[in-house]
Amino acid sequence: MKYVDEFRNSKSARRLVEDIRRTATRRWVLMEVCGGQTHSLLRHGIEEELRDTVELIHGPGCPVCVTPADDINFAQQLALRDGVTLASFGDMLRVPGNQRSLLDVRTEGGRVRIVYSPLDAVALAQKNPDQHVVFFAVGFETTAPATALAALQACELGLNNFSLLVSHVRVQPAMKALMTAPGNRVEGFLAAGHVCTITGFDSYREFVERFRIPVVVTGFEPIDLLEGIRDCIQHLEAGHAVVANQYERSVRRDGNEFAQNAVNRVYQIEDCPWRGFGVIPDGGYRLRTEFEQFDTRARFPFDECRVIASNEKTDCPAADVLAGRLRPNECPHFGTRCAPDSPLGAPMVSSEGACAAYFRYRTTTPEKMPQNSSVSPEEAAT
Repeated sequence: MKYVDEFRNSKSARRLVEDIRRTATRRWVLMEVCGGQTHSLLRHGIEEELRDTVELIHGPGCPVCVTPADDINFAQQLALRDGVTLASFGDMLRVPGNQRSLLDVRTEGGRVRIVYSPLDAVALAQKNPDQHVVFFAVGFETTAPATALAALQACELGLNNFSLLVSHVRVQPAMKALMTAPGNRVEGFLAAGHVCTITGFDSYREFVERFRIPVVVTGFEPIDLLEGIRDCIQHLEAGHAVVANQYERSVRRDGNEFAQNAVNRVYQIEDCPWRGFGVIPDGGYRLRTEFEQFDTRARFPFDECRVIASNEKTDCPAADVLAGRLRPNECPHFGTRCAPDSPLGAPMVSSEGACAAYFRYRTTTPEKMPQNSSVSPEEAAT
């Protein structure tokens, strides 16, 4: 398949692995920010292949995992309220709040609808004027434009029965928080390619200048990740603090200006709690005053809905996993008390969670990268 097979070519991957080994004079510590990158690194055995050359730390790039429990609790209360339908992406349903999940609430009779787009929630509100439809707006900069467009469309339609429970978060402030945290060991970042399609890679200039480390934007296929690791190590070996864009087929210097304009029109940046991290300065978004009629918190006040996430009581050390201080398989509950069918925390639930990746790929044989048709069986065997 064009634009896929060439980024899974086993011969190219072997060459990149050897390049990385030749380049590194010591074991460097890199963090891949996005959960999608984590899954690919484990799925294709890249982390294991390079374990003696590079230490890969799994970052907090799973928006479902960092959504505060209090926001989930609030969503559950709304779903149980007469005349309210909560619309959400499917990956939020099994994420626990303090006590239960939206899936539990739905089995109790709560009105929870799975949608595939924020605009689906707008359409749901149009078709059901007797219900107030709340869309649970979760995600990084990647999904914020779509919810901004939903707010703009609802405004244009004059919908009075639609609102957004906004829990969008921003990646770069979390990276800053990690860099300033006690005991931080990160020496370079593999930045999230999908986020950078919106923000652009030039947005990391100030970050790189402040912390004097390289940031390489990568995609999610094996070749993307190996090239990103190689480029990051080359810059580290040369002592260069730079922003590099390895994901040129999708990411531009200035990003997607249309998407940025939509977000800036609807949202403003605010300090925001991340689950397990506490409040991160400039870590999220809230609706601007002119869109307050679509703010669920204004429509349905709930005094406790923004309690600082670090006060949560749980047996799940998700905060340490998300900050890269603990590998999932080092958790005493991993694979016993905590598994995908009975998760203690969000990192085991989400399709982008690091614990789910370890459970899926560290207990099975990693997949081999598909051969490109130009590689002969003899070449593949060498």
